[in-house]
Amino acid sequence: MKAIVVTDRTAGTAGMTLAERPEASAAINDVVVEVHASGFVPTELEWPSTWTDRAGRDRAPSILGHELAGTVTALGYGTTGLSVGQRVFGLADWHRDGTLAEYVAVEARNLAPLPGDVDFEVAASLPISGLTAWQGLFQHGRLRSGQSVLAHGAAGAVGTMVTQLAREAGAYVIGTGRAADREKALDFGAHEFVDLEGDGLVGVGEIDLVFDVIGGDVQRTSAGLIKPGGTLVSVVGPVESRPADGLAVDFVVEADRGQLGEIVQRVRDGRLRPNIGATASLDDAVPALTSSERRRGKPIITVRP
Repeated sequence: MKAIVVTDRTAGTAGMTLAERPEASAAINDVVVEVHASGFVPTELEWPSTWTDRAGRDRAPSILGHELAGTVTALGYGTTGLSVGQRVFGLADWHRDGTLAEYVAVEARNLAPLPGDVDFEVAASLPISGLTAWQGLFQHGRLRSGQSVLAHGAAGAVGTMVTQLAREAGAYVIGTGRAADREKALDFGAHEFVDLEGDGLVGVGEIDLVFDVIGGDVQRTSAGLIKPGGTLVSVVGPVESRPADGLAVDFVVEADRGQLGEIVQRVRDGRLRPNIGATASLDDAVPALTSSERRRGKPIITVRP
């Protein structure tokens, strides 16, 4: 099968190549999925799990990608809950070969049924961004109606999901980013927008929940804005700055079939819009994913038109 692989962790995106790899096979509790569309996160090249397995052994050449939408073609021993021919979408394991390929083996529990009225490309844009937003807001941030949310990177793939889900939950959302992001952040539902490069966070006031996708100085300033009992949620590694009287949580997103179902239902009924950036076929994926002109949003590779 064809797949996008990397072999040299020092080469960055320049080390991505389209190659022939052995076709995926199902282990116990796995399914094999014929991939129709795959999402991509550029920082994957920096993740230790891209290069080593759970025992720390080198696993290059590694197939990139962890988000997928497609159809089940085979079931591993003991697999239940899914069937051959079923449309699915979800999140592949960090330490296994990924989804920028014609086929991928995935634990069945990491996938959810994909309704027939949702395009594969749309579904492939949802798992990491949607689950990250959902888990950060509701599991770790304990968001409640009437609270305020400071959503950093509000025009990005995660930030637009954070904004929409928080607003639907009854929160007042202040989005942040560069000046050029203002219109997009407001279009996706932010009540206000703050230009981090211009205005900074001066005058924002106290916040119940900060959703941090930036870290560094922005995180340090944001920690000082959190109300007593509020929460700083971070997806950029261990929290370095904590609120004086509140909770700080950093987390790595996890697959969850029930949450995927909640997210895709919101897409179906118009409550949640995907934020798709650059798109390309698998044959053209390398130049598309390495381009410096990628639009903000989730890059999507269409493996099968």
